[in-house]
Amino acid sequence: MSSMKVWLASAEAAPFAKTGGLADVAGSLPKALKDLEIDIRVVMPKYSQIDSEFVSRMVFLGQLQVELGWRKQYCGVFHLEYEGIDFYFIDNEYYFFRPEGYYGLSDDGERFSFFCRAILEALPVIGFQPDIIHLNDWQTGMVSLLLDDDYRRRKDGFYKNMHTLFTIHNLKYQGVFQKNVLKDVLGLDWKYFHPDGVEFYNQVNFMKAGLSYSSVLNTVSPTYAEEIKFDFFAENLQDMIRRRSNDLYGILNGIDYDKNDPRTDPRLYANFDAVDLSGKYENKRRLQQDLDLDVRADIPLVSLISRLVEQKGLDLIERIFSELMEIGIQFVVLGSGNKHYEDFFMDAQNRYPGGVSANIKYDGMLAQRIYAGSDMFLMPSLFEPCGLSQIFAMRYGTVPIVRETGGLRDTVKPYNVFTREGTGFSFSNYNAHEMKDAVARAVEIYQNKEEWENLIRACMGEDFSWQSSARKYKKLYQSILKRFNG
Repeated sequence: MSSMKVWLASAEAAPFAKTGGLADVAGSLPKALKDLEIDIRVVMPKYSQIDSEFVSRMVFLGQLQVELGWRKQYCGVFHLEYEGIDFYFIDNEYYFFRPEGYYGLSDDGERFSFFCRAILEALPVIGFQPDIIHLNDWQTGMVSLLLDDDYRRRKDGFYKNMHTLFTIHNLKYQGVFQKNVLKDVLGLDWKYFHPDGVEFYNQVNFMKAGLSYSSVLNTVSPTYAEEIKFDFFAENLQDMIRRRSNDLYGILNGIDYDKNDPRTDPRLYANFDAVDLSGKYENKRRLQQDLDLDVRADIPLVSLISRLVEQKGLDLIERIFSELMEIGIQFVVLGSGNKHYEDFFMDAQNRYPGGVSANIKYDGMLAQRIYAGSDMFLMPSLFEPCGLSQIFAMRYGTVPIVRETGGLRDTVKPYNVFTREGTGFSFSNYNAHEMKDAVARAVEIYQNKEEWENLIRACMGEDFSWQSSARKYKKLYQSILKRFNG
């Protein structure tokens, strides 16, 4: 029996293009699946922002015309092998050479309609016939509908036995566009424009297309898979999700444990392991120096690495920030986003010289040094499909303080002061004072060095590598083929 073939489609993949956790998944899950003898290949847009070092190594494989309504658009297909994985890049300069960024542009509906068609059209060009097309988030949501509508019925039978898995990374971002996208751009019939199809408040919803027409659905943690059946988390898609709840699975995201290893990571000031934590303290000291914080070992350094948006629970931090500082902590933030929160953290830095460091940017090197150099990592999210930051933090011996939601609940075991078991501190209600209590509990344990170091070691002993999640994905792929191909 030949190995299973999977075509993983994503709008971003590390290290080529990244705005968030989706890129980490598309960049690292394929390696773990390949180790399980799956022939997996990744397809993504060829953005102008991709590093020239990668672009120079890409090989042009061929071109085709993609039909978008009445237009025919050029589509080039490029290939690059990276760390043993085949990556394919969909090239069209009009759609993907945009200095403004990857998404949030006025013609996203057309740009990602093109990408959805190209995901399917590129397959004959590269001579790859997958069993499973693994779709990720709204930017790929139309693929399953296109496959059902036209491609499976084509006379050559090329697409006949392909099935789709649609992974929801964050239900909040759905890709909602004016309804003319359906006919004028995608060239699809109006018969799909209804509440069980793609219609959403008289517009077209790409996420909803993925939910409605894909063979099977999954999301990035078991808890989030349950939460999105409820109105609060479902972002107005609860009817569709309940209708498909028997086809919905939750598989926790992992991280690349080889790249993120405190013993060997070249980005750190000093390397360390769970046996000898002296390098961790060295990282803290150097980080404090570099960020103009008072260099003190006796005071815990609490960090936040995040997009600065509502979802991340920043209003809780803002509401009681002075009370948090009174507990006796230092605070470092890295991220950008909503101007209100950017300004708030810059102001906090001015108010607490030597106590607060605001880094309003994204910086991969600094992120790694913060993960390794902090004592605690704060993540009070309103909702969190999986969250990778708390996993990175634990890998580097930084104790997470989280709200019990989504993947945060699945990855952080609340610390029990009596049994001294657990890997972090948590609170359940979306409430600033509950969050403050969790921080205060952590700071109290921090004062007992032996107990705190045992907690650090418990965090570092957890295994959130891709291996176990990849096995679950493989099982899910197999179950799809069994169900649909008999």
